[in-house]
Amino acid sequence: MILIYIDMGLGSLFKRGKKKEKTEEIEDCHIDINVEDCDGCEKCTIACPNNVLIIIDDVSSVRDSQVCKSCRVCVAICPNDCITVN
Repeated sequence: MILIYIDMGLGSLFKRGKKKEKTEEIEDCHIDINVEDCDGCEKCTIACPNNVLIIIDDVSSVRDSQVCKSCRVCVAICPNDCITVN
């Protein structure tokens, strides 16, 4: 019986019978890019840690908004202030 507990690790002994409930809700992220002000500098696409943005036709575009974690790094680095995240 001791061998079973050793194989399972001590952490599993203390967590036994306890279930974690996720109370955090995932919000859909919405990214707006003012393409008239975007000059395609690629700073936002390089800085985004989740690879959400891409340059298409010399302007920044959203590749996949569901991957966005709303960190707003793209908003902070954009020199033209053309990106909003809400």
